[in-house]
Amino acid sequence: MAAAWTRKRRLAELTVDEFLASGFDSESDSEPEGAPEAETRAARGAARSPDGPGGSPLASRCKGRASEHKDQLSRLKDKDPEFYKFLQENDQSLLNFSDSDSSEDEEDRLHPLPDVLEEASEEEEDEEDRAPRGPAGKRKDSASVTLAMVERWKQAAKQHLTPKLFHEVVQAFRAAVATTQGEQEGTETSKFQVTDSAVFNALVTFCIRDLFGCLQELLFRKAPKDSSRVLQPSSSPLWGKLRLDIKAYLSSVIQLVACVAEATVVAAVLQHVSSCVPYFLTFPKQCRMLLKRMVVLWGTGEETLRVLAFLVLVKVCRHKKDVFLSPVLKQMYITYVRNCRFTSPSTLPLVSFMQRTLTELLALDAGVAYQHAFLYIRQLAIHLRNAMTTRKKETYQSVYNWQFVHCLYLWCRALSTICPSEALQPLIYPLSQVVIGCIKLVPTARFYPLRMHCVRALTLLSESTGTFIPVLPFVLEIFQQVDFNRRPGRMSSRPINFAVILKLSKVNLQEKAYRDGLVEQLYDLSLEYLHSQAHSIAFPELALPAVLQLKSFLRECKVANYCRQVRQLLEKVQENAEHVRSLRQRVSFGVSDQRAVDAWEKRTREEGTPLTKYYSQWRKLRDREIQLEISGKERLEDLNFPEVKRRKVADRKDEDRAEFKDLFDLDSAEDEDEDEDEDAPDSPERGTPGSPRAWQRREEEEEVSDSEDGSPDTEAGPNPQEPWQLAQGPEDELQDLELSEDD
Repeated sequence: MAAAWTRKRRLAELTVDEFLASGFDSESDSEPEGAPEAETRAARGAARSPDGPGGSPLASRCKGRASEHKDQLSRLKDKDPEFYKFLQENDQSLLNFSDSDSSEDEEDRLHPLPDVLEEASEEEEDEEDRAPRGPAGKRKDSASVTLAMVERWKQAAKQHLTPKLFHEVVQAFRAAVATTQGEQEGTETSKFQVTDSAVFNALVTFCIRDLFGCLQELLFRKAPKDSSRVLQPSSSPLWGKLRLDIKAYLSSVIQLVACVAEATVVAAVLQHVSSCVPYFLTFPKQCRMLLKRMVVLWGTGEETLRVLAFLVLVKVCRHKKDVFLSPVLKQMYITYVRNCRFTSPSTLPLVSFMQRTLTELLALDAGVAYQHAFLYIRQLAIHLRNAMTTRKKETYQSVYNWQFVHCLYLWCRALSTICPSEALQPLIYPLSQVVIGCIKLVPTARFYPLRMHCVRALTLLSESTGTFIPVLPFVLEIFQQVDFNRRPGRMSSRPINFAVILKLSKVNLQEKAYRDGLVEQLYDLSLEYLHSQAHSIAFPELALPAVLQLKSFLRECKVANYCRQVRQLLEKVQENAEHVRSLRQRVSFGVSDQRAVDAWEKRTREEGTPLTKYYSQWRKLRDREIQLEISGKERLEDLNFPEVKRRKVADRKDEDRAEFKDLFDLDSAEDEDEDEDEDAPDSPERGTPGSPRAWQRREEEEEVSDSEDGSPDTEAGPNPQEPWQLAQGPEDELQDLELSEDD
């Protein structure tokens, strides 16, 4: 007790700096029992520290600096109270500085050195370099895969596949796929190494064709009685042993699909992926990677790859609707919009394929389809509203483009396919209003092609859903706005393909091909819409405006070709109206009996109407013409127009020399004939073959010649053996000319 009191007195006499530098070696009165333990710890610290029991000098210096900094902050309160108040309000942690904050951090960053340092010899370094490295980053020797190894694995797998053999094959397959991406790190950590292209082909072929068939036999000894039922691989007792290897294999298959560029190879891999869908469903991460890659192939691949990728998407979404259907539909819609930016005869079939396949996926779940349809139709309506309110060129372009038109047609097709559906029924009216608003936005003649696309979408929606949409006025309006009797300003040999354009140029509006194509399009649109309503009990009243407009057109139009098409349409419409009128005169129910009306219309549709029968025959011929247009062939290909072939200048000069030489010989021969018979007159229209008029005409015919070999037409003399008769062209009329005695 006396020693403790003496130590306290000694500490009380110390200054703050001396106290902080002493290392806090004082003991507490409340814990006298801990004195031996404290001394033991101090002794251990002295043994570890080279500075002795005094403690670490670095720690002492850090503690001294901390106390000095704290004193400076306390003095700051008297010297600059405003700044001290500012620190209290904004940085309280600086004022609450602790002595142990920096010392503990400094001591934690110190690394204790060993007592004895060992030096490694060169022999030990060589042994470490030669030693195989494990998965923790150490190098490991990789065995090269040979054709013999692949054949041995193949035979063993067919006889009896074991988990060990499957693991080796998967490791070799991963090494092979890593070579396609140039991943050197992946090949170094693998057990095997594939360096030969023949080995690569053999290994990949074995895995795609035979490996998973053997794996199926290993997991499920007996085939299921119901072949339509999909077996879950996770239900097998061996799933725990094979799970990691199957996961690695599926990841490598996805990488292989992304790396291979040959279409036939990708098609084979996609067929294999389609058979492995139950395995992908057990691994959500790999399944998401697969779906992402399949959407890319569905939007950008070749025709076969698009179909195979879509089959994989449908197979996955049918089994996991709640997990994958909504994100897949979103990605597919974005891909569809991105690919619809430009439309041409070559891309139009691909756009149609994407429309139909996306519609098929939407039909899997009407609830999910409603969410997406409502969102994207609303986006289209917002674009249309902005264009109608601002009335600027930029906002017009946001509506009058291929992406907007194809999106309208997509949702019309989707609602038509899924109908009848209570979930999607409320979307028919807003969608039809958006399409009609798109027609009325800029109702000029230059945007007639866009109007026709919208009319076709509305016709499809009205026919499939059974909803009446006033489509016919937008078609009949064109008959009133266009003057078909006006002579065209210019001629064009190629017809206008309205299926791949949205806007006509000012030059197109002056061409004869524009009016020919416009009459044909009006004929098609009117017939398609009236055919969709041909079984309606109100068809006579519905077709009355069309009948009046067509009659008015026939009275005013003077072009025979246009009148012939319109008259044929008018006759078919009147015949169908008379047929419906005769049938409904024999009914006994009233117009208020909706069930009886529906039954009558259904029976009439099944029996057929005159317009329906005519439409079925016309549709076959029209589809054939559309296929020719899509394939890039012209409808005038049967006329066998001559082809202009350009000749080289040197060849033309050589032919001219030979030809002129023959002409001079011909001229001398004609002079001799004229001496013998002076009464033979010259032709006033064509001239003799050797005259200057014939030369001038020969040069003009050579410049505009459309013959196959490019040689000019020449005049045939009285002697058929003369050289000028070798040129192509009809024979001269002088050969059959008979001279009268009066001349």
